[in-house]
Amino acid sequence: MASKPRITKAYTLGFAAAVTMVCSVLLASAATLLKDRQEQNVQLDIKCNILTVLGLTESKAVEAEKIFSLYNDNVKTFVVDLDGKRLTGRKAEDIDPKVEPDLLPVYARKDGDKITAYCVPTQGKALWSTVKGYIALESDLNTVKGITFYSHGETPGLGGEIDKEWFTEAFKGKTILNESGEIVSVTIVKGKMREDEQNPEHKVDGISGATLTTKGLNQFIKATLDKYEPYFKTVRGEAS
Repeated sequence: MASKPRITKAYTLGFAAAVTMVCSVLLASAATLLKDRQEQNVQLDIKCNILTVLGLTESKAVEAEKIFSLYNDNVKTFVVDLDGKRLTGRKAEDIDPKVEPDLLPVYARKDGDKITAYCVPTQGKALWSTVKGYIALESDLNTVKGITFYSHGETPGLGGEIDKEWFTEAFKGKTILNESGEIVSVTIVKGKMREDEQNPEHKVDGISGATLTTKGLNQFIKATLDKYEPYFKTVRGEAS
C-alpha cells in the first residue's frame, strides 16, 4: 500500500501565499478595470439626487443618458465663498469640502433665463455615520423645495428611515426663516408634532427610535444653511 505524500508546513505556507497573491492580482485588476464605471455611477447618483430635490425628475429610475441630459440642460452650477461672493473660474463639481471648506458649491435650477430654485449639499455626523444629502430652496430662498439623503450608515428601520420618501416629503413647503428674517432651519421634532405645536412651519415629524440620528440632522442642516446665508441674503436683497 502506497504511503500518502507528506504535506509540510512550508508547502502549506507556500500554497496559501500563492492563492493570496493570485486573489490580490485579480481584485486589483477588477478594481482598476471598473474604476471609471464606478466613478461614473457615483456622478450619476449625485446628479440624480440634485435633479430630484430641484424637482426636475420624480424618479431615480431614469436612464443615465436622460439624467446627464436633464442636468446639463437645466442646472447651472457656481461657487460662492463664506462672505457670499460668487467666484469666477471654479465649478461646483470640482469642489471638495475636505480640501476647500471655505468654498461652497451651488446648483441652481434654470427655467429659461430665470433661476427658480437653489440646491446645496449638506452633510454631517449622525448616530453611526456621516450623512450626506442635498437640500433645495425655492427662489425665495426661504421655502424648502426638497431634501434628500443619499449616503449614510444609520440603522435600518430606525435612523435609516431618513432616506425614505415619507420622511423627506415632509420637508417640502417648510420655511427656514422666522418673522425677523433669521435662519431657524427646519427642525425634526421628537415623535409626532402636537396639534398645538408652536411654529409648525419650521418643523417636521421625527422618526421613532432615531432621536440621536435626527439630532445630528438638525445640527448639520442648520449649520449648512447658516454657512450659505450670506449668499442667500444677497440674492434675496437683489430680488426685493
